[in-house]
Amino acid sequence: MRETLTRLRYRYWPDHLLGEILSKRWTETAIPVILLLIVGFALSRSLEHFLSASSLADTARQAGEIGFIGLGMALVVIVGGIDLSVGSIFALTDFCALYLLDVLNWPVPAVVVVTMIVGGLLGAVNGVLIGYLRLRAFITTLITLIIYRSAYDLLIQRYSNAIASAFPDIPSWDFIGGRSVFGIPSVALVYIVIAIFGHVFLTRLRPGWHITAIGGSRRSAYNSGIPVRRTIALCYVASGVLTSIGALFFAARLGTVGGDIGVGLEVIVLTATVLGGITLGGGKGSVVKSMVGVLVVLLVTNGLTAMNARGGVNRMALATILLAAAMVDIRWQKNRTRIISKVYVAPTYHALPPPPPTEIGSGGPFEQNDKLRDVSLIGLGRIEAPEDVILDRNDVLYAGSRHGDIIRFFPPDYERMEVFAHIGGQPLGMAFDKEDNLYVCIGGMGLYRITPDGTVEKATDETNRSIYSVNDDSRLRLADDLDITDDGLIFFSEATVRYEMDEWPVDGLEARGNGRIICYDTKTGTTHTALRGLKFPNGVAVASDGQSILFAETFGCSIKRYWFTGPKKGDVETVMDNLPGYPDNINLASDGNYWLALVGMRSPSLDLAWKMPGFRRRMAKRVPVDEWLFPNINTGCVVKFNEQGKILESFWDLKGLNHPMITSMREHRGYLYLGGIANNRIGRFKLDNADPDFVQYDKRWGKSS
Repeated sequence: MRETLTRLRYRYWPDHLLGEILSKRWTETAIPVILLLIVGFALSRSLEHFLSASSLADTARQAGEIGFIGLGMALVVIVGGIDLSVGSIFALTDFCALYLLDVLNWPVPAVVVVTMIVGGLLGAVNGVLIGYLRLRAFITTLITLIIYRSAYDLLIQRYSNAIASAFPDIPSWDFIGGRSVFGIPSVALVYIVIAIFGHVFLTRLRPGWHITAIGGSRRSAYNSGIPVRRTIALCYVASGVLTSIGALFFAARLGTVGGDIGVGLEVIVLTATVLGGITLGGGKGSVVKSMVGVLVVLLVTNGLTAMNARGGVNRMALATILLAAAMVDIRWQKNRTRIISKVYVAPTYHALPPPPPTEIGSGGPFEQNDKLRDVSLIGLGRIEAPEDVILDRNDVLYAGSRHGDIIRFFPPDYERMEVFAHIGGQPLGMAFDKEDNLYVCIGGMGLYRITPDGTVEKATDETNRSIYSVNDDSRLRLADDLDITDDGLIFFSEATVRYEMDEWPVDGLEARGNGRIICYDTKTGTTHTALRGLKFPNGVAVASDGQSILFAETFGCSIKRYWFTGPKKGDVETVMDNLPGYPDNINLASDGNYWLALVGMRSPSLDLAWKMPGFRRRMAKRVPVDEWLFPNINTGCVVKFNEQGKILESFWDLKGLNHPMITSMREHRGYLYLGGIANNRIGRFKLDNADPDFVQYDKRWGKSS
């Protein structure tokens, strides 16, 4: 009964949902709740005009004015700083605009330009002190807040009467202050234009990437050659300019230089920034988040004002929201990994029958032997982590390296080696097409193509998103192995959609169907997901009928067959189940059968733990990762099987001296070439009774021209 309840619990638990909630900061998930409060304002009888056209227009004007300041604050926070002086800069540039217009009678274009220059200079003071002199942003901007506010107070004592007595009638100034275009306030239109540019700047242009990189890790950005100090200084300059633009629209709308202008504005803008989801730690944020935060804060404060709440209540509400959002944001950044490891990991019930015997003398098809004892070694100590190996029509041997390279060894002795191509990620499965292009699955990057001259091209790094998944699973996390059909369809496995390559043990801990088979069409360049819900799918091989593929489920300890065309299109059947080990790559043999690598052998302890999801959940919470129960990957073997699932032969290295872990094998001209992701060599084993002329791609597609 207990096992049945456990199955039901983990079968129907929406595993993506909780992880998605935790992977988003609280400040982002709180926005819908606050929006519901705003709807409550609108439905209140005492606020029946809260969402009227005039009220929304006023809100749009305020959102535009404060939104400019919010954009500047967003830049500063993303780069890893903070600017508490924006309220004082706002007041000073407001005074500057009105003084130039009302007292000096300057033309409006000159007023606009000079005011923006003044705002940039005020921001540049912060930029030089923080960016170049490397002073603390908080204390520096707090001091400039006081200095700028004191300067403003001194200026309005002398010139406030002269500004207040002037009533300029200038159409262009009036347009800036309150006119609309198609019912949209001018300030909102300008704000939208600048916001769109800001979005493109942060997401599509190199300087925007530099800002995000500096906020993520200032030291790493410096080591990468990014001008850190200059970029930080320019962010503060941009903040000052954007603040002055907001002040220009405010000055044109109200034309006042009162003593309370800009007071508390830094709290409003900072609350909007944090509430919108821009992390205070830097390195993460967007223009859209800034816009949402500003809009929410304004609607909340305007709603409270319409309810006749005192100014102190508004400020108290904003301060409370800011405090709560900042606390959760900071605590989340500090404990993110720990929280996710405790809650996001969702083990499921996974029962396997007892494995077939492998002991010497058992007499079964998996009976251990020492046939791989005399395997010869290629590239010993000169290559690391050759997960897959492959040979071309000219007998050149290719293998991946953990350093992100494709290494090739030249016949006949395979002593001479060179870097064929540098990709940057861990190469996994490989396959040649008819034109001798080498397609490679790259962990964390996707599917790539290497032309015969060594040019690296991206084939695809995404697929269609699952409709029912809360997480966006369109990005490829762990493309693993592949094969190519005669029609140019590439079927490749993605072992997991939940974890990155270095986190594969967590996927094994869950033992749930997180993997999928993906199809890439080389003719159209389109990608789609063919199969979902697989338990760490791995090896892929096109079957002899050309209408189906064989694929391995590593943690399912099985080989399955999927028909992608023909009368059985869409069907999946099990070819072999209950293997004694964990299947990896599958490749064609010269006699029409298939080679299969067992990367490691099952253990009774892990088989038992897979039946106890609660135990594995507690293990993930309380035990370090290096002390978890792992699949045994120290001893593996190679087996030959046919399409009916019958094991024809097995090859072992009992002492594990040459190949303690085997992840792939290729038959070529009478030899079996062995790869292993934890090895520092490639094995070469002489096969008895094998076709000495067998070349996989010649057999499938004929000789190249």
